[in-house]
Amino acid sequence: MRLDHPISRRSRAQGGTALVVILMSLLMVAFFRAQVLRKTTWELQADNNRLRQLGVPAPRGTIFDRNGKIIADNVPGWEVVLLPDNRDTIRARLESLRSHLELTDGRIDRLMETVRAYPRQPLTVKVNAPFDQVSALEERKSEFPGLYLVERPRRRYLAGEAMGHILGYLGEITEEELDDPAFSQDALGRYVPGAIIGKDGIEKQYERTLQGQAGFRYVEVDVLGRIVGSFQGPAVAEAVPGENISLNIDLELQEWVHQIFPDTMRGAVVALDVEDGGVLALYSSPIFDSNDFVGGISSDEWATLLEDPARPLLNRAVQGIYPPGSTWKLATAAIGLDLGVVRPDEIMPIPCTGGMSYGNGYSRCWNPEGHGAVDLVGAIRHSCNVYFYQLGLRIGLRELLEEGTRIGFNQRCGIDLPSEARGNFPDDPTWWERAPQFGYRATEGEVLSLAIGQGPNSQTPLKMAQFYVAIARDGSAPPPKLLKTEGSPEGGWSLALSREALETMREGLRGVVQPGGTAYLSSLEHWDLMGKTGTVQNPPNPDHAWFTGIAGPRGGDPEIVVVVIVEFGESGSGVAAPLVSKTADYYLRRKYGIPVDSIQTLREHYLTGTPAPWAETLSGGNDGEDEP
Repeated sequence: MRLDHPISRRSRAQGGTALVVILMSLLMVAFFRAQVLRKTTWELQADNNRLRQLGVPAPRGTIFDRNGKIIADNVPGWEVVLLPDNRDTIRARLESLRSHLELTDGRIDRLMETVRAYPRQPLTVKVNAPFDQVSALEERKSEFPGLYLVERPRRRYLAGEAMGHILGYLGEITEEELDDPAFSQDALGRYVPGAIIGKDGIEKQYERTLQGQAGFRYVEVDVLGRIVGSFQGPAVAEAVPGENISLNIDLELQEWVHQIFPDTMRGAVVALDVEDGGVLALYSSPIFDSNDFVGGISSDEWATLLEDPARPLLNRAVQGIYPPGSTWKLATAAIGLDLGVVRPDEIMPIPCTGGMSYGNGYSRCWNPEGHGAVDLVGAIRHSCNVYFYQLGLRIGLRELLEEGTRIGFNQRCGIDLPSEARGNFPDDPTWWERAPQFGYRATEGEVLSLAIGQGPNSQTPLKMAQFYVAIARDGSAPPPKLLKTEGSPEGGWSLALSREALETMREGLRGVVQPGGTAYLSSLEHWDLMGKTGTVQNPPNPDHAWFTGIAGPRGGDPEIVVVVIVEFGESGSGVAAPLVSKTADYYLRRKYGIPVDSIQTLREHYLTGTPAPWAETLSGGNDGEDEP
């Protein structure tokens, strides 16, 4: 058969035409699928190649004091970020930034660990970069592919050193914290590499309240990863600021305490509102400035703080543990009255002649001349050991330990700070057998030292302040709180004390600052001040100085409790008591609209030659020596 026959040619042409039609149809289907059906896919891939998502940092919530004054807020700052890329490229870019951002080898190594753990996340190279560094990078940003300068709110602490131990400080979240469920399971997904979180103090305690919700935006990059513009589309989310909070702290009072506390001495001051136990002031010395941690602190600076023998990071108000000494005698008195083993007007059978015998031993009073026969008011006023020895024996060792435990002397107060220490106090007589430093069975004689605040008994200044709030109130002590809320806080404890019993203890405390009392020179013109001195042995170093004070208008109810401990202060009446008086006076003067005067205590009136006719109206007394 001939291949060029017309019929054959027509058949081949038709077959070719059909093949072309089929191929064109397949091609058109492929084009339709690629350009129409998969349009969104290709657009997303194209956007993915040219767009990078970056977070928009959210400002932390503002912190206010009880009067609405700003304690911590935010100001504009800058953050240096690198867009995701392969590890070798990121390391090369970090090396190129080393001299501009003062990056150490250790910092670069930690950043590379973050890259390995979170390769798809933008890398925060430096938080709160100084403006001169930001300006230099902005001028030369074409030399740094993948570099992005983000405006980030910068934390500012307006009171500086005065509020350091209360507010704590901020820092970049670590890999360990990122793995912690408390952060990794955050419902809002706020905790990513580079996030800034509270590391201590209020900033840590209320981290989830203060932390905002970051937004995000897109930036456009070229093939080399250099940012060429920004893309503001409908998917951009605005950052949501953190919630604001208000504290019970009186900022002006806190700053006043910072001003009057000797900057060469270590110690703490706690001031509580009698009405609800709210924390008016909480101060620890030596101090640190929370602003120093904004933007990060170098490893050398951190090591210096940790190795400083004065331990400036230790919040002595809530973490310092000290023997309470004579300030604890009021606890013995309160427990005795609560149990009904002593009457307010009762005189103990053994008068104080400088000490008393018990068993085969002789327990001394701090005053070798003795105090004679005294009732509870006199025993508190003169801090008579012999009276409290006998009261402790009446209570009994087991009962004293049970009541001390119920009041919480071996527990935390419950303040809203992350690192409160618990007091040291035996829970029952078997404690002496369990404790490695003792290892023997306790006898009833152990109650002698405990009754006067010695022996195995150490407390925080905050705990002693909470106890004295109970004396200033109705026998109940709410947990001290920093966060200002509506209503009284739940929890706390109480003693079943009559109004007569409470007034008896207050009268004893009042005598301490009256003529002849150990703290008479710390008395005040306008206010009814009550208190208790304590000088605690601390061999081989000098003694610690305590003073626990209660103050309010004359003839009215107490309104503030102030407790001061000065390490190595040696004299409770000479060193700690004036600080309590000046703190209470400053607070009450401002509260009642009386001008604040630099001459506050009776001692200051005498030293400056300022007349003090009001001192003549105070009741008289007998003895003015400082007791241990």
